[in-house]
Amino acid sequence: MKIVATNIGERKEIDWKGKTVTTGIFKFPVEKPIFLDVEKVKDDAICDREYHGGIDQAVYAYSEKHYAYWKELYPSLDWKHGMFGENLTVSDLEESQLHVGDTFKVGEVIIEVTKPRQPCMKLGVRFNDMKIVKQFWQQNIPGVYFKILQTGYVKSGDKFEQIKSCPQNPTIEEVYKTKREAKFTSKK
Repeated sequence: MKIVATNIGERKEIDWKGKTVTTGIFKFPVEKPIFLDVEKVKDDAICDREYHGGIDQAVYAYSEKHYAYWKELYPSLDWKHGMFGENLTVSDLEESQLHVGDTFKVGEVIIEVTKPRQPCMKLGVRFNDMKIVKQFWQQNIPGVYFKILQTGYVKSGDKFEQIKSCPQNPTIEEVYKTKREAKFTSKK
């Protein structure tokens, strides 16, 4: 695994069906290294602290290989890295292989796998189509949140060097399936 793109977004207010929505999901690649701090990516907008930022979700990563699936469903979009609101687009991030607690050295930082992303309506806003939210829930490719154990800079090309493995813990895919089951079972 390596970083293919580092992505930052600004706070943005948009009109969504007559309602003002404030979001930081519109992230775009930057050429410079980005600083991963304890609770967030420096200079990246976080508009909903309940679901983004904080100790256990300081940085969000999504796999570049997953883009192919979504491009088939949404071929008319102007595809760039950062489309899913991720700070790190990673070459081959595999949710079924990453366990909660797995730890990596990347660039200057040490990061720990914490949880999967749960899609919200702002992903629909980003795609200009609310169908994406349900489609995202139905797939087992949610991306990964990381905790920052050692702050510092990362940049495109930085490789993930695993320094701790936790095979006794559930994978991100297993955690995501459990969350999906709980979410959709409780609505019945």
